[in-house]
Amino acid sequence: MADGTIKQIHPFTGTEVWTVPGRGNRPLSHPASTIVELSAHDHTSYCAFCSDNMLSTPPEKSRIIIDSSGDFDILPGALPGELSETTPEFRRVPNLFEIVSFDYWHQNFGFDMDSETAMRMAQYLAIPEGREHVLAIVRTRLSAAGEDPAHMTDGELLEKAPSYFAGGHDVIIGRRHFVDDATTSDQLASSGTLTVKEHEAFIRLTVDGIRDLYHRNRYAPYVVAFQNWLKPAGASFDHLHKQLVAIDERGRLIADELHHLRGNPNMYNELAVDYAGYHNLIIAENDHAVAFAGFGHRYPTIEIYSKSAIPEPWLQSDEEIQAMSNLIHACHAATGADVPCNEEWVHKPIDVDMPMPWHVMIKWRVSTLAGFEGGTKVYLNTLSPHKVRDRVVKEMYRLRDEELIASDLRIAMECSVERNSLKYNPLL
Repeated sequence: MADGTIKQIHPFTGTEVWTVPGRGNRPLSHPASTIVELSAHDHTSYCAFCSDNMLSTPPEKSRIIIDSSGDFDILPGALPGELSETTPEFRRVPNLFEIVSFDYWHQNFGFDMDSETAMRMAQYLAIPEGREHVLAIVRTRLSAAGEDPAHMTDGELLEKAPSYFAGGHDVIIGRRHFVDDATTSDQLASSGTLTVKEHEAFIRLTVDGIRDLYHRNRYAPYVVAFQNWLKPAGASFDHLHKQLVAIDERGRLIADELHHLRGNPNMYNELAVDYAGYHNLIIAENDHAVAFAGFGHRYPTIEIYSKSAIPEPWLQSDEEIQAMSNLIHACHAATGADVPCNEEWVHKPIDVDMPMPWHVMIKWRVSTLAGFEGGTKVYLNTLSPHKVRDRVVKEMYRLRDEELIASDLRIAMECSVERNSLKYNPLL
């Protein structure tokens, strides 16, 4: 508009967004209201997700370690006595307060755990430490729901154990709560403070968790993957973690995209990556992924698209997964650890026949939706896509020079993204 107002329409959802001059000058960060000095003990025991408190979470499903040669190794969940035998960079555990419970799947679909999971649960409960761990977890859950577990027998409590072995809502938990040299509680370990290698481990365990949830629940057409960073973005803990939720629907976002995709199998090129290129919104790329400033979003957003011809993340090559990880990591590092954000993954549902690319959106939760948006369904986004691009590109150049992000990233003016760079074959 003549006054500088930018109006955007999201190409897939139809969401209308305005960016009004001046409102983007507000600070993006949300500094902690209370800051305390840390002891050495705090680095490993500050919250229930910390490494000294592994028994505060439900029984572990898997963990990823980086061995002495720098290779990744995904190990099955450890028994209580084995938790400290290896140092996990990330652990996958059931969510204590799941969105979609085991009972939901069991009662609505007749779902039962597979034989491998049943054997693992039996083995875990056969060990006194394992039995006590599960009982403690069930009591914690019941107490939080306002029930009194003291009036229940151990047998009654253990009837709820399947939720913590065969449930469909998992959490991927990072090893650190704070950066290694932190002295105060505001120096949190975020996605962007990880090393490139550590972040790749984070992504690999997440991808493997998605694969595993699909494998073990034939009734789930979609697994939602997301990350909430800091409380304004919905995080219960200021400890880095992602969440995976198997659901019995594809969700409205996927339904909208699939509707458009059936009419135009090349829409992700035409309406996303190519469009971003035409409007100078590309932020960075590498051989297998591209990042750009998103448009038509309620919040300032960075979008990262895989260029792979394979839409399922768990079927992609190591190089393709690494490329996505490196770009996601760089975008988080450029955003900063003090900016609340959501990381939202989109991939092809397992029962869909159309080529939907794996893509990730990082949304900066720097504003609060209020009456204007609710009454009009027109959303005020404080930063224009070009402002997002400029902020992120500037930081990425600095971070690459300091060797804090992947060295092979081609940033902004170094990019030469091909038209139709997403290599999706509609026949796949």
